[in-house]
Amino acid sequence: MVRILDKQAVQPLRRFNLSRSFIIPRSPKRVSLASIRIRIPSVNAQPNRVELVATVGVRGITGIAQILFRIFRDGREIFNTLQGIESAASEQNYAVTFQAIDRNVSSGNHVYTATAENQTANTRTDVVGPISFSGLAVKTRS
Repeated sequence: MVRILDKQAVQPLRRFNLSRSFIIPRSPKRVSLASIRIRIPSVNAQPNRVELVATVGVRGITGIAQILFRIFRDGREIFNTLQGIESAASEQNYAVTFQAIDRNVSSGNHVYTATAENQTANTRTDVVGPISFSGLAVKTRS
């Protein structure tokens, strides 16, 4: 039996838009893409899982960048994935989608944040949209 505990979603950028683009900074700096707040009730919410899904539209500007996408819960990293982004003379525009599952989250309010950082020197990748980030908290079988 699965019961929904909470669901939240944000979409800071709804579509591809070069005029609203911004650079993904070089590691160790990172850019926050989106945040959501998920509430886990204090009664009858264990065991549970929070299913997180993010989509980020990016554009390769120079070189082949390795972009590290991370998800944090309350400032602590719980997930990461690496995506190569090519630039001119090849593919340039990408919609990168990734998902994570956070299991047995304690009761209370939790802030989940998706970030991006460029791990490759002398390359550039921009966020061009869309950006969406959602979380679904469910109680699972006991």
